[in-house]
Amino acid sequence: MHDIKWIRDEPEGLVRALTRRQMPHGEAVVLRDRLLSLDTARRETLTKLEGLLARRNAASKEIGQAKAAKDETRAAALMEEVAKLKVDVPELELTAKATETELNAELAALPNAPLDTVPEGKDEHDNIELRVVGAKRTYAFTPQQHFDVGEKLGLMDFETAGKLSGARFVVNKGPMARLERALGQFFLDVHTGEHGYTEVNPPLLVRDPTMFGTAQLPKFFDDQFAVYAGSVQGPIGAQEDQDRLWLIPTAEVPLTNLVREAILSEEELPLRLTACTPCFRSEAGSAGRDTRGMIRQHQFTKVELVSITAPEKSVEEHERMLACAEEVLKRLDLQYRVVTLCTGDMGFASQKTYDIEVWLPGQNAFREISSCSVCGDFQARRMNARYRPVDKDGAKSSPRFVHTLNGSGVAVGRALVAVLETYQQENGAVAVPDVLLPYMGGLKVIEKAK
Repeated sequence: MHDIKWIRDEPEGLVRALTRRQMPHGEAVVLRDRLLSLDTARRETLTKLEGLLARRNAASKEIGQAKAAKDETRAAALMEEVAKLKVDVPELELTAKATETELNAELAALPNAPLDTVPEGKDEHDNIELRVVGAKRTYAFTPQQHFDVGEKLGLMDFETAGKLSGARFVVNKGPMARLERALGQFFLDVHTGEHGYTEVNPPLLVRDPTMFGTAQLPKFFDDQFAVYAGSVQGPIGAQEDQDRLWLIPTAEVPLTNLVREAILSEEELPLRLTACTPCFRSEAGSAGRDTRGMIRQHQFTKVELVSITAPEKSVEEHERMLACAEEVLKRLDLQYRVVTLCTGDMGFASQKTYDIEVWLPGQNAFREISSCSVCGDFQARRMNARYRPVDKDGAKSSPRFVHTLNGSGVAVGRALVAVLETYQQENGAVAVPDVLLPYMGGLKVIEKAK
């Protein structure tokens, strides 16, 4: 969420940010002017309200003075004035509240401003490849896609999942289920044991304000799964419904919101958190895309990385987070590439995003397996998450908003896809990567179920 003071001070900065986000210039100007108009109306109303409150307080004192002077005519006039102010003040308070609500709703709908280091572009075709790590493997056979590998092994069942839950679900069984679990455990062990992240087991159901804090609401309302207690259901599209909970689309949501409405000490930063959780997304905008297999599912497992930092450290922390996500792929000996997303492809809350795309031999393509983003104070303002800086003399300053970052470390389901396609054998079996052997109970090769 943007700071309205920044928009007042740098109105052209907002226009530039929105046009870099591919909003037409004229539309950006109209939107800026509307925000400034609402802000002006809000501040003028507040100024008038302050004046009325001051006058009400002064008139109340003057009544006592008039009565002490036995000036009943003046006392009566003042009492009449106070009575009118008691009507006018609440009305003005309602006007101020309505204007502020409208302004905040407009601000909440605006995407974050891209950093200057983000390349200009319209879509994924304009992303910039930074590096490719590892080499493509050669096979004496034509590599199959993961769903063919898994189904032929008898350990990946989409048909039964469809009977249970519909499309975009899977049932993994036996060694396949254990391999998926092993990946999540391996990622957590590396990130907690070597990268300094604290493991958290967060709730999978969260309230409206929590989803608003990380910017899933209101913009991405239709991409989420809502849960209602009993038969109670609030109005569709409502900003906040006390009877509604949301299945988390990523552990970023509860992890980042752990600092909502808090003032941290500077010594607590950076705060680094990780979790391996089921995630739930409706994939409302992906009709017809990746309908087979585990690439795009309604339920999937992911290891999430979240960092809470001081503003001066967030760009450095972004590079660090990316390196942490890359490390687990290196140890799995999977080929991948890192790309910087352009302004037209980056997420709503992001200032800058790196995607890691893993090579899938069966698809003969790179596919996203991690996305690492720095959000600046965009989410912190929505959550009112702050910290108190300390100067060089040890004196505490006024609270400032923290900066937040999030990234996949990495998506477990897509890592399973990559392992199946990369480590498949000509006979249909799948070799277990060396780093996962300690988690597999001595199993080195996954073979067809008997």
